[in-house]
Amino acid sequence: MAPRAYWKGTLKLSLVSCPVVLYPATTAAEKTRFHLINRETGNRLKQQMIDAETGDVVESDQKGRGYELRKGKYVEIEPEELEAVQIESNHTIDIESFVPSEEIDQRYLNHPYYLAPDGKAAVDAFAVIRDAMKDQERVALAKIVLTNREHIMAIEPLGNGLLGTTLRFPYELRDEDQFFDDIKSPKITKDMVELASHILQTKAAHFDPGKFKDEYENALKALVKRKASGKKIELAEPEERPSNVVSLMDALKQSLKGRGGKKTAAKSHARRATGRQRPAKKAHRSTARHRKAG
Repeated sequence: MAPRAYWKGTLKLSLVSCPVVLYPATTAAEKTRFHLINRETGNRLKQQMIDAETGDVVESDQKGRGYELRKGKYVEIEPEELEAVQIESNHTIDIESFVPSEEIDQRYLNHPYYLAPDGKAAVDAFAVIRDAMKDQERVALAKIVLTNREHIMAIEPLGNGLLGTTLRFPYELRDEDQFFDDIKSPKITKDMVELASHILQTKAAHFDPGKFKDEYENALKALVKRKASGKKIELAEPEERPSNVVSLMDALKQSLKGRGGKKTAAKSHARRATGRQRPAKKAHRSTARHRKAG
């Protein structure tokens, strides 16, 4: 059974239109999440809004929205004033143009959605638009209103349906020059580049997200399961960073021989295998480190 549609409306290409439904293509439902609780009672905590100056608790009817003009100076915006500038959705995805997919800067890609026909009567028109896009190998750019904000959406064929990805606006992107201008261009020998190229070739593969493993998420699930069953939690010894300094050329040569990755993997495996027998002193240091990181 398909999940509940996030949005319903009409996909329109000139005079051709069809009813469609929009579903979020991503979900965070499987991620491990924690609630704040009272350590003494075990009850969940509720957060309250506090006045930053007086320290008083602010009730719901006292809360408003304000834009900071300068430090500590706000202009209050009333709810009806916000409503006056909100864009009312006409529940239409109006395709305005088609562009080559390679021209879309990946930094603009924001949230992905699945587009599907809404009902049997919409299938024919949906298929015409989808297959025409496949034939031209172009991505549609359209406007859509979601949660009272207008978005530009890039739409492309995906299997039997369409993938729609909202795009960021230019003002949401930072200029890369402010981060890259100070990067120097040192003289790198041809031998170093060739060695690095060989390393790249040994690691050549195809994109397979099925191989992606969220090790931290898996560790969280195992931790919760072990703790809930009443088993003791033993903390592993933190990984020690190598202190020896290796030249760039030596590092490239060792990487090509496969030494670096194997050593690291072997150390990590050994550390996990023996982590349950660490002395209390080192476990204490690890606990403090995790608290600081959190």
